[in-house]
Amino acid sequence: MAAVENKLDAQVRTSFGKGAARKIRANDQIPAVLYGHGTDPQHIILPGHETMLLLRRANALIELNIEGTKELSLVKDVQRDPVRQIIEHVDLLLVKKGEQVEVEVPVHVVGEPYPGTIVVQDATTIAVLADATSIPEFIEVSVEGLVAGSSLAIQDVKLPAGSTLPDAEVDIVLLSIQEPQEEVEEEAGEAAEGEDAAADAE
Repeated sequence: MAAVENKLDAQVRTSFGKGAARKIRANDQIPAVLYGHGTDPQHIILPGHETMLLLRRANALIELNIEGTKELSLVKDVQRDPVRQIIEHVDLLLVKKGEQVEVEVPVHVVGEPYPGTIVVQDATTIAVLADATSIPEFIEVSVEGLVAGSSLAIQDVKLPAGSTLPDAEVDIVLLSIQEPQEEVEEEAGEAAEGEDAAADAE
């Protein structure tokens, strides 16, 4: 289970402000906040390298050991420096085993549509409700053999066992199969030339 695999030792954060945050990051650590279940937000410090490795996976579930107190948490937001891409802060949601959480899960498109067509993906993630300890890493969607004009709504996607869609998501278009725009424009141009030639002949 993810709750067993992903573990981090965390410290309680006692100093605040931009200067304190800079010192934390300079020490290869990351400021973070843990919140949820009606509790007061808890400010903590995470180990830098180990945290970065875990954050490579979307919706990472992490078992925290906060100076002897164990808490299960879900990564909700990661703030990065826009230039250096250094992790500046992490928001963690307090969760419990068996609890349903709503998360955005990445979509992996597989297969090849009908020759001469392209896949236009309108959404790269799908919001799902899943058990906090069984969040799918990704959702696979096949476009094998689909022809131009075809489309898939989120409600058409086969979800992993234990995951469901929030009601608001079902009608959203996930992707469509289209002819390349250049070919469409060329065909339109040829049709217009044909109409002009016919008019001249008259």
